Amino acid sequence: MGKIKTSIYIDDELWWELKKDAAEEKKDLSKLLEEIISEGLLLDIESALEKMLEKFEKKIEFEPVPARGSISELVRRMRDEREDSLLGQ
Repeated sequence: MGKIKTSIYIDDELWWELKKDAAEEKKDLSKLLEEIISEGLLLDIESALEKMLEKFEKKIEFEPVPARGSISELVRRMRDEREDSLLGQ
């Protein structure tokens, strides 16, 4: 991944706090900013995924099929039921 040089405007107190944190962690200021931005982006992605899951959890309903007999019999019966429903029987 390449690097890009940029200019931003930032509150001066926040800037000095950031520089202090970078010095305490013995990190380059650029590296610290990259980590902060990456963590923020990941949190946004995680939040979006959680919202999607919540939305789908409300819409997905199913009833567990009670197991009767062997697993292969259950799988065969489920396949037959699916085939019948696809064929409209």
